[in-house]
Amino acid sequence: MVLDITSAGARWKIRRDGEPKVTGRLKYLTDMSFPQMLYGTVLRSEHPHAKIESIDTKEAEELPGVASVITYRDVPGLNGFGIVIQDQPVLCEDKVRYVGDAVAAVAAETKEIAQKAISLIKVKYTPLQPVTDPEEALRDTTIKLHKDGNLLHQAAFQKGERQIEKSFKDCAFIVEEIYHTPRQMHAYMETEGGVAVPGSDGGITVYAPTQHGFKDQLQLSRILSIPPEKIRIISSPIGGSFGGKDELNIQPYITILALKTKRPVKIHQSRRVSIKAGLKRHPMKIYMKTGTDTGGKLLAHQVKIFADTGAYATLGPAVLDFAVEHSAGPYRIENVDVKGYSIYTNNGVAGEFRGFGGNQITFALETQIERLAEKIGISSTEFRMKNLRQTEDPGPVEQPIVPTDGAKAVLTELIKSPILQKKTDLNAGMDWKLKGRGYSITMHGGGLGYGRPDPSGARLSLNEEGKLEVSFGFEECGQGLISTIDMIMTETFNCDTNDVEITIGDTAKVPHSGSSTASRATNMVWLGVNKLKAPFIEKVLAGAEKQTNVSSEKLSLGKNGIWIYEEEKEEKLLLTYKELASSMDELPSVTTSYHFPTTPQSIDGGHFLYTFAGVAVEVEVDLLTGRVAVTKMDHVISAGPVVNPMGYLGQIEGGANMGLGFTLMEDAAMENGRYMTENLDTYLIPTILDIPKETKVFAIEDLVSGDTYGPRGVGEIGTVAVAPAIVSAIHDATGMWLNKLPIQADTILKAVEQKILSR
Repeated sequence: MVLDITSAGARWKIRRDGEPKVTGRLKYLTDMSFPQMLYGTVLRSEHPHAKIESIDTKEAEELPGVASVITYRDVPGLNGFGIVIQDQPVLCEDKVRYVGDAVAAVAAETKEIAQKAISLIKVKYTPLQPVTDPEEALRDTTIKLHKDGNLLHQAAFQKGERQIEKSFKDCAFIVEEIYHTPRQMHAYMETEGGVAVPGSDGGITVYAPTQHGFKDQLQLSRILSIPPEKIRIISSPIGGSFGGKDELNIQPYITILALKTKRPVKIHQSRRVSIKAGLKRHPMKIYMKTGTDTGGKLLAHQVKIFADTGAYATLGPAVLDFAVEHSAGPYRIENVDVKGYSIYTNNGVAGEFRGFGGNQITFALETQIERLAEKIGISSTEFRMKNLRQTEDPGPVEQPIVPTDGAKAVLTELIKSPILQKKTDLNAGMDWKLKGRGYSITMHGGGLGYGRPDPSGARLSLNEEGKLEVSFGFEECGQGLISTIDMIMTETFNCDTNDVEITIGDTAKVPHSGSSTASRATNMVWLGVNKLKAPFIEKVLAGAEKQTNVSSEKLSLGKNGIWIYEEEKEEKLLLTYKELASSMDELPSVTTSYHFPTTPQSIDGGHFLYTFAGVAVEVEVDLLTGRVAVTKMDHVISAGPVVNPMGYLGQIEGGANMGLGFTLMEDAAMENGRYMTENLDTYLIPTILDIPKETKVFAIEDLVSGDTYGPRGVGEIGTVAVAPAIVSAIHDATGMWLNKLPIQADTILKAVEQKILSR
């Protein structure tokens, strides 16, 4: 099904939060203000690596208008944060490890006074040699950034009875390459910010965008040394995240300052500070060697991944595990040997980012597949089909997974794309421009994977206003989750959107549902509502039967209230939800808790549910400027039933454009541990002029018979396979293979020049 307004029909619904967002009426949390509010700012290190000799805050404290100046001495509890490993100091004590490290913070009557106060804090540093090359960081002679060394995490996977080098001796064709991927920025519209409001009971309310309110609550509890129950996190609506707001950012500083001054404190980071202090996508260097027999059967696959996690851990181990797991993608290979290393450096901080390590490894793997097919002399489609996973095959690290034919279904549909039909001369009538076409495919695990707590919960109630109230701990990250919940509710209970009240993003009001991450929220919402459907209907109809003396067997939930069905009579509304709620002594409410489906095999991070995707692109390569333009792009996605057509389309198209930026223009380049860019004037992201003018999304909704796991998430899959498809199309146009992203114009021009000179 080509997904568009026509195929979606009545299910093409305007999102609830759409109108206030596009008109600017909606206030983001960073727009909020409170009486007596102070403005905060954070002093961040200008050194990528340095020892702190002393911190003098006296002059700043004496500046009129300054309410408080804090350093590490003022952190009440644990001076560290991090979702998994709390190795990032709230405020540095003896050493800074990247140019964004926080050293002190100020709260003042105005932003200007706060900024002036920051400039008056005297920090005496002794600069140290920065460690910027991940592979050099692993040498014994390199200075250690953390007490246990510079290796944060290593992961490995092996398959096959023979040693990998012996397997390569059986190969007739081998491709061995090194791939490089960039340090990409999340580039959300709303930079990190929020307000902390102290309560009279010693507790605190935090208004700040996050992807996991309960995890923020836990981390702040450790830092502030107060019980989690006294910390309320209000997190929606959010101004974009893509993984960049999953970790704490400004929350520790506003809460410490607010509790110390007993006044609300707000910090909203500028774009420059956001770039310096914020998370980035892990740059990776990937060695890949892959071999086949004479017929094109994959026999051996060796991979080494070096991931630059920067100064602190964040989710570096999990990102590496994901890349290792997806190293062989949707292919069956007899012998596999994968090793991955996540390494500390002084290059900023890398963390969670849409695709979660899948983008980097898929770029390498799919480019490798294309190069092998060329070397063997067969079409890449024939090559893929020959080695593609089958329905009952185990997962990429040999773990049991839910049976799926997504890989074959995607590839079969993708090669029908008009982009890939070679019936016309692409370059007819074009001067100094070459067109090319290419494609790639991928599989992507949903949820956090084996060995990682991935719980969820939901609550359904009939509230006093006569609304079917559904509550989740998820956050609206701009992805359209509110609309998705609305559609699941209205279609499950056959009710109207006005009958539904959605409560999310407030730890005081919702059950713990886990994070809005890892393409999990849609699946968890669907599962939660389906678990609660029967007991909730039973309770509501029991109440209606008591109120009307009509057997519940004749009643059903519908638009505006309870409907009665009698033979040979037209179904009619018996009483409204409001009338029912007003008549009940105890309003019906049901709750449930559950876990994201997980593979039973004990392999760290191994997934159980997978989404599949394919991308076909047409590119235009300008031989005079070296610029590459993507002119057409088609997607095929296999993720089960489409819950929210508009949201689904938005995720795939939006994700694809983010993938286009990853491929052609985005890199937060660093030199000697310092960012070479400070703003969006020198870090360019795709605009309306850069994205393809023609895009289609084809959704495969079928699941294997007996699959009860419902719709899979599509929040990440749209980004993952874009890069290798573009690289393949550039090769089709020019004959050159590219191993480094983003693709630079001078690289194209140099290759063109060499080709001309070699004639």
